[in-house]
Amino acid sequence: MSDLPPVYGGEILHVHLDTGETEREAIDPADARRFLGGNGFAAKQVYEHVPDDADAFDPENVLAFAVGPMNYTPFQSTSRGVVGFVSPMTGGFFDSTFGGTFPQAQKTTGFEVVVLHGVAEDLSYVHVDEEGARLEDASEFAGMDTYETCAAVREAEGRGHETHVVAAGPAGENRVRFACLLHDGKLREGVAGRGGAGAVLGSKNVKAVAIREGEFTPEPADESGLRELANGQMGELMNETEMLQEYGTSGLVNPINEMGKLGTHNYQHEQADEADAEAVSGETLKSKYVTEDTTCANCAVRCGKHVSVQSEGLTEAKIPEFESLFATTTMQEVYDIKRVMKANDLCDRLGMDTISWGVTVAFARECNEQGLLDHHDSPHLDFGDADGLVELARQTAHREGFGDRLAEGSFRLAASLEDTESAERFLHGSKDLEFAAHSPRGLKGMSIGYATATRGGSHHDTRPTRQYGGEHDETTEGTPEFAARSQHYTALGDSLTQCRFVSEGGWGKEVNENYRDALSLATGWDLSVDDVEEIGERVYNLERLINVRRGVARRETDTLSHRVTHEPIPDGPSEGMYCPPEELDAMLTEYYDVRGWDDDGTPTEATLSRLDMGEFA
Repeated sequence: MSDLPPVYGGEILHVHLDTGETEREAIDPADARRFLGGNGFAAKQVYEHVPDDADAFDPENVLAFAVGPMNYTPFQSTSRGVVGFVSPMTGGFFDSTFGGTFPQAQKTTGFEVVVLHGVAEDLSYVHVDEEGARLEDASEFAGMDTYETCAAVREAEGRGHETHVVAAGPAGENRVRFACLLHDGKLREGVAGRGGAGAVLGSKNVKAVAIREGEFTPEPADESGLRELANGQMGELMNETEMLQEYGTSGLVNPINEMGKLGTHNYQHEQADEADAEAVSGETLKSKYVTEDTTCANCAVRCGKHVSVQSEGLTEAKIPEFESLFATTTMQEVYDIKRVMKANDLCDRLGMDTISWGVTVAFARECNEQGLLDHHDSPHLDFGDADGLVELARQTAHREGFGDRLAEGSFRLAASLEDTESAERFLHGSKDLEFAAHSPRGLKGMSIGYATATRGGSHHDTRPTRQYGGEHDETTEGTPEFAARSQHYTALGDSLTQCRFVSEGGWGKEVNENYRDALSLATGWDLSVDDVEEIGERVYNLERLINVRRGVARRETDTLSHRVTHEPIPDGPSEGMYCPPEELDAMLTEYYDVRGWDDDGTPTEATLSRLDMGEFA
């Protein structure tokens, strides 16, 4: 194998929190060629270092912060980072991505991966620069929200925004299972939202990670060629992302509601009244509350927005994304957009995934509606209760009252109820992770995609974008292969660490010649399109192997919640759609065959050999 291309920084930094010691590991050029970076590197660290039987909150779990080969190059919007870990929600491998400026700053240190091991003796933050890492006392930051923590660490470091910080809030300190991490960057915020990265950081007695910029600059094999290719995609990119430039992802509320594929009232229905949807839409937010556009490093799209709401005390708060609006508006029947923005800002500041939190609250509200919970459990469990939504955000993060039960997520809450069997009929998720906003009843690709997602109910494994354009939305013919290849595409994108919106808007919604050419120009490797897609396939198989070893991935767990498989959409444009068990079973058989997995969903030795993964068999 040739030398590591100089587009890579070349090292992995291991930080042992119990002793404060660090060690550097050279990146094997063969691993770079096989797993690329970002998500691929993070998955390999989890595979190598986390025992199969380790709980997410055990010291043996790791947090692997990883960047990709294209970070800080002319390849647009490769400013995202990945954090990989065993999830407190699913018990399996999870990778959560985030933007802002932190990932680009990590790239300049030369450390493609920073891996946190063990548990710190005292509450600490981790300082990383190109010389290595050290632990700093964070006892004064206990209980601070995410924004306060980022500001306090920057002040302690004394270099302003030259120090880039990602932090946990009170929810992470309190091990709320879906606690997130927030990076308050100079240009915009970045949130590693799903799966519980904040809870894992909290379990390690770490409040934040701070990166000080270094001197490393990646050197593409053909920088002028890469720049020319990137510039050539700008026109299409800007045309295809006009909605995002104007409204951010909140612009999806009205069109997806019009399709009848937007879950309402804990997913009992899939279409809100037109006036209700309009009240929480991107158009309304833009016209009344948005104050500025924000952007990640090296991105012209500027899909981030800030909002201000004087009556709620919000100034330059992060706009609720589409997924957050789904979870905290239509699923709750709450259309008071000012209170919704307050609840979402609390989630950001307290450090909680708005999707899992919102869907869990909606689940609890249906349990209350059906008599499985009552006002003795909580007075805030009525659909439509906007003030209660805000209060439950605070209670959840601090594990106060009923919030302590919400903090476990909907699946564990269901298991705790006396009539668990009835409660489980109202769940909305898979593999113990709540579904995102894209309908597993109304989109067949999401049915098989969610069921086989390594992350559970995540829309960043199989993507909904092409389905909204009419591909594999209402047919199962060829849909399992579509789902698998979409998963290759997203695993590749997260290993490149390119923003999904830019990938889909400017470079192509499937692996194609653009990705081949960009990677070849950056690395100097002689690649075919099939070679590039195989990288994504290899990474996805590694994720699956981790989950198989941990006992959370098999045919029995590749499933969907009861409402998806037994209750057709009752009304609206998508009336009658659902995914009955026999349909899912047939798609699973075809999906496993496409993937070269056995009947229980385990990658076969032959498949691993074909993917140059023989040592993982």
